[in-house]
Amino acid sequence: MEQFLESLKLMVIGMGTVFCVLLLVILLGNLLIKFINKFVPEEQASAPAEQGGAINPKVAQAITAAINIATGGKGVVEKIEKIK
Repeated sequence: MEQFLESLKLMVIGMGTVFCVLLLVILLGNLLIKFINKFVPEEQASAPAEQGGAINPKVAQAITAAINIATGGKGVVEKIEKIK
């Protein structure tokens, strides 16, 4: 019986420690998110016209055809952008 109580005590201490560490991670994560949102400015995305041109029409048709095939005609292409 003594071993059972000791193992129960160790389990409670271990689970309590894990709970405290996870709580600390959550709180520090939320604090970091609030700090970043308040003090770091958001990067402004430039307009597609400023990026130096449009997508080649043949490439746009190929992308649209691939999406139609992959989604069985249910997918809709709203916008195609080049990634820097």
